[in-house]
Amino acid sequence: MKEKRGSKSESVKSKKNSKAEKPDESDSENSTGKATSKNRRKHPFFLLGFLFFVVLVVAAGFFAIRKNISPVEPDKNAAVSEYVKIPSGMSVKSIAEMLEEKGLIRSSRLFYMTVRFPKILLKDYTSIVFKSGVYEISQSMDMVEIIKILADGKQAFIKTSIPEGLTTRKIAKILSDNKVCRYDDFVQATADRAILEKFGIQAATCEGYLFPDTYYFYPEMQAPEVVAMMIENFFTNLKTIAGQSESDGIDYTRLILASIVEREYRVDEEAPLIASVFLNRMAIGMGLESCATIEYIITEIQGKPHPDIITYKDLKIDSPYNTYKWSALPPGPISNPGKVALSAALNPAETNYYYFTLTNSERGSHTFSTTLKAHARATAEFRTKRTN
Repeated sequence: MKEKRGSKSESVKSKKNSKAEKPDESDSENSTGKATSKNRRKHPFFLLGFLFFVVLVVAAGFFAIRKNISPVEPDKNAAVSEYVKIPSGMSVKSIAEMLEEKGLIRSSRLFYMTVRFPKILLKDYTSIVFKSGVYEISQSMDMVEIIKILADGKQAFIKTSIPEGLTTRKIAKILSDNKVCRYDDFVQATADRAILEKFGIQAATCEGYLFPDTYYFYPEMQAPEVVAMMIENFFTNLKTIAGQSESDGIDYTRLILASIVEREYRVDEEAPLIASVFLNRMAIGMGLESCATIEYIITEIQGKPHPDIITYKDLKIDSPYNTYKWSALPPGPISNPGKVALSAALNPAETNYYYFTLTNSERGSHTFSTTLKAHARATAEFRTKRTN
């Protein structure tokens, strides 16, 4: 009996214990629910923070790219411009690094990536290939603008006008002033044997063959290139003169004559008449007596400033270029003639004139005479008009 009671009490205790354990399960469920609700509250803040961080990074990247695309110096007055030479075969990476080193772009890396993936910033370009040449790049240009210039091949040209009748040294000064090439380099190139032989010029220099014209040179060109360009232009224009064929060159004596005519004529239609005067004089062994040859001696041989007037002392200078002292042509051209003078020397008028004198200073026209007496009279009449 005692044993039965004991077992009954134990069963009662076990029931009580099982009942006591039930609240523990509900408590755990409650605690889990509370934790989940807390996590749910934390998740939105974490997501917002992450999104804010992403936006911040994207914004920073955007402003960094925008900054690196912008001009190095927005103020055009303060910006520095530079001629940039892109050799054939130069890599995009090397071009980018060169531009950054010269202070023309802000980031060589962004420049490189933009060229490699142009669709990002250059919607009109599916691919970009830079063209070799010389370009004028300014610090006031943004990076995209610079890329377009190089991709489109918009090279820098220096428009340079070379007037008729200049000497080699005067042409060299114009080229130097315009930053086409160096003065000394050009003068030396005109005596380069390789260039002379290439064009079949049987003379010590290219004087006379440097055709006067308007040229579009590249900045900082090699002087031999410039000389060759001008000589090629000379022969191209020579072929267009009446009586010249594709294979015709020019007799050197006619080139010398053209160089003197160039310095004497002012009105185009008088050039063939002046050429005829000089040829008529040479035919009878008479000196050309051209003041232009004296000017050449003074400025080009003696290296003196251009004289305001030619003196009687100047007429006695001992030089083979002095046509007052010698009856023949000078040993070489005294200028680089244009088409009018070349045409006059190759197609002179047929006259019996031996003299000419300026009689209309405003128009630049001359009076031509057969005899010294008529020449003296025309000269006296002109001087009388000027005095009155």
